[in-house]
Amino acid sequence: MKVEIISPSETLFNGEVTAITVPSTMGPFTLLEHHAAIVAILEAGKIALTQKSGEQKEYVIKGGFVENHNNLLTVCVEI
Repeated sequence: MKVEIISPSETLFNGEVTAITVPSTMGPFTLLEHHAAIVAILEAGKIALTQKSGEQKEYVIKGGFVENHNNLLTVCVEI
């Protein structure tokens, strides 16, 4: 799944992942490849992702939103 995490000032991540967990206002949830289309509001917390190489990364955010459609996931965040 192609993921791009962007803030108003920079691109934090752009690459392929196998899983990503985001802190939505309704509770954290994980997106995997072929996840249904979704748009959700994010609250303060951590985004955790696993790259195809197996490397894991975390980003602390203040809020934002996520959109997933056809394995293209865009996360717009405030850091």
